[in-house]
Amino acid sequence: MKKQALLIAGTQSGSGKTTITLGIMAALKHLGYSLAPFKCGPDFIDPSLHKLVTKTVSRNLDLWMAGESFSRGTFYRHGMTAEISVVEGVMGMFDGGASSSAALAKALGIPLILVLDVRSAAESGAAVLKGFETLDPEITPIGVILNMTGSTRHFELVRDAITEHCRAEILGHLPRTLDFTIPSRHLGLHMGEESPVTEEKIEALARTMIERIDMQRLLEIATVDLPPAAERGPLPTDTSSSPTIRLAVARDKAFCFYYQDNFDILARAGADICFFSPLEDSRLPEDIDAVYLGGGYPELYGAKLSRNTQLLGQIQRWAEDGRPLYAECGGFMYLTQGITDLDGTFHTLASVFPTTAAMQTKRSSLGYREITTTASSFFGPPDTVLRGHEFHYSTVAPLPESIERVYSVNNGSTEGYRRNNVLGGYMHLHFGSNTDAAHNFVEFCRQHRHQRNSAQ
Repeated sequence: MKKQALLIAGTQSGSGKTTITLGIMAALKHLGYSLAPFKCGPDFIDPSLHKLVTKTVSRNLDLWMAGESFSRGTFYRHGMTAEISVVEGVMGMFDGGASSSAALAKALGIPLILVLDVRSAAESGAAVLKGFETLDPEITPIGVILNMTGSTRHFELVRDAITEHCRAEILGHLPRTLDFTIPSRHLGLHMGEESPVTEEKIEALARTMIERIDMQRLLEIATVDLPPAAERGPLPTDTSSSPTIRLAVARDKAFCFYYQDNFDILARAGADICFFSPLEDSRLPEDIDAVYLGGGYPELYGAKLSRNTQLLGQIQRWAEDGRPLYAECGGFMYLTQGITDLDGTFHTLASVFPTTAAMQTKRSSLGYREITTTASSFFGPPDTVLRGHEFHYSTVAPLPESIERVYSVNNGSTEGYRRNNVLGGYMHLHFGSNTDAAHNFVEFCRQHRHQRNSAQ
């Protein structure tokens, strides 16, 4: 069975990979194709931009964080529902080792298109491309899109050198004068939910792509043979037949870093997910059994979060009552006594953990993390292993030793702060690495609800 799929990689970060990926997605949508968008790596922002353009949820594919089997299953299962799957790579094509764009394209068996920034080169662009073609013979760029060409003559110089020395086919080129930018801040580009570009700009980008890139040839290159069903990765387990729990998830502009697959895994484990906004809602949703506070930008909305004293008080009482609450990164910061922003202003928050958070101009931490639990938790017994990543510009003051640390982290640190049945920390976990942990979390919440009902 044939299907259309491709991965768009770059020579390095800043090569124009995201703009060109969004442009190709917009162009394909303009031409009437249904798309399945994906992002290589742990990024939260690019998938939100994919959704802005395609109106379809974009999913992360990460060979290290979620595992090859889970990633393959996610890609083929959701790709089958669309005419073409488009994967945006991460950093440079080979950056990230086992989690690189090259490794993912190889694992999925899909063609790779390379974005080559030629703003400061001409014939030397061929040498760069030649290197990408020869570093790993098992995965080479089939096509190349030239970015930042300065003139017709500049394009011709690069084109002639690539034609003479390289195998990849030039699919088109984009000029330095392309009028399409997405505003950025400390954690990267603005989220798609913030509508950082207008529909008119997206439509103009689509038309530019159709004019300057051979879309018909790109679609021909993207045609691949699907592997047999048995090799596409596991199908998800059926939804739990046990009574569901009701899980309240914070989701708004302050709390927006979530993996869609985590929601799906929790739902299959028996969680009925409902959303609320710590920015706008004065109360938690009714009849809930647990709360999930994801990451995001609480530091940008500290004043408004702090003014919502009714919800802060309810969160604090929820924690004091020993009810289940999981928080990561920005959600963890929300549970501290407060955040000091870059202007030096302190915003009082939920005060579940006896510490404070402070923003800084330099990045505090970035990287993949594997955690091993050192005690029983709602994720399972001791020695439960989960994978995820860490990326933040804030720090928290040392917590007292009376606050239990539940995670042993593969970078030598301890984390996963627990108070009553509240577990929080900086790690963004992906349940694809251990779906049992999500099932254990749901079962813990179910048992906790039963015990509370029995005690009443």
